[in-house]
Amino acid sequence: MKRWKILVAVCAIVGSFIQAGAGELPQMTVWKSPWCGCCTAWVQHMKDAGFQVEVKEVDDLDRVKRTAGIPEPLQSCHTATVGGYKIEGHVPAADIKRLLATRPDIDGLAVPGMPSGSPGMENGQHDPYDVVTFKRGSQTKVFKRYE
Repeated sequence: MKRWKILVAVCAIVGSFIQAGAGELPQMTVWKSPWCGCCTAWVQHMKDAGFQVEVKEVDDLDRVKRTAGIPEPLQSCHTATVGGYKIEGHVPAADIKRLLATRPDIDGLAVPGMPSGSPGMENGQHDPYDVVTFKRGSQTKVFKRYE
C-alpha cells in the first residue's frame, strides 16, 4: 500500500511539471485580414499547439509587414510576433517551438507564399516548402525543409 501511495505522489508531481511546461509558451500576436480563412486555420493550428493567440484583424497588412521589417520576397498572408521573433506565413508550430527553445540570433522565421500542405493550407495536396530564417542585412537560411 505504501508503494502505491508513493507511485501516486510521483505521478502527481511529474504531471504538474508537464502541465507547467505546457503553459510556458509566450503569447503570440497575429495580424491578418478579416476575410482570410487560411490565416484563421493557421491561428487554430497555433492554439492547438498550446499558444495563447491574440488576433488583430487589419485591412492594411502591407503596412504591418513594412513596420515589422519582413523582407518582401518572404511575405505571405499573415504576420505574427512571439517571444521577440517575427513569424511570417504558414510556419508550423513545431518550428516556432524549436525557435523559442534554441533562441538563434535572427529576426524570425518565414514560409514564403502559401504552399499547399503547410498549416492552414491543408487542401489534400502537399507541395514541398522551406521554413527559412531571416535577419536584416543577411541572407535567408533553411531552418526546416518539408518534402
